[in-house]
Amino acid sequence: MRAMRRGTKEMDIIMSRFAGAELEGLDAAGLDTFEALLSENDQDLYQWVTGQARPPARFDAMVSRIAEVSARRG
Repeated sequence: MRAMRRGTKEMDIIMSRFAGAELEGLDAAGLDTFEALLSENDQDLYQWVTGQARPPARFDAMVSRIAEVSARRG
């Protein structure tokens, strides 16, 4: 639910798309990272996912996965 109700529409779409496509396949460490990422500011998240800014190292792999899922069509 937190992935769907972020505060900005863009991040609602990006994060809920990722959660729907990938959440079930995440291991415990991946879930922990995703949970921590959900606590980050939407403006920062958007810049990280769109490549406008580099995410902190601990989020780099997860942000890359989110960006990849976000770029998929359909």
